[in-house]
Amino acid sequence: MLEYDEKRDYIRMDVDCDISYKLADSDVTKTGHCTSLSGAGISFIADSSYEAGLAMEVNIIPKNASTPPMTAFIEVVRSTQQDDNAYEIAASIKSLK
Repeated sequence: MLEYDEKRDYIRMDVDCDISYKLADSDVTKTGHCTSLSGAGISFIADSSYEAGLAMEVNIIPKNASTPPMTAFIEVVRSTQQDDNAYEIAASIKSLK
């Protein structure tokens, strides 16, 4: 049996793929880089900071054709500035499209 000490409801998977995202009330789509994904949340690298509570739509674009893309509606939990002036966006997944 696998040992699992993390206290989250879902196991977090490290991912390495592109992501497109937009604010829920906008038609402007930006691109970023998805870094982790779980059944309840997502984190990705963006070029801007976003306020907690903000609603967004994301489209995860996998690197291989055997994994289907995923579109989800998320709510930003936090934005953390990185050393390279990019931002890590952590969000909870509210629903899948």
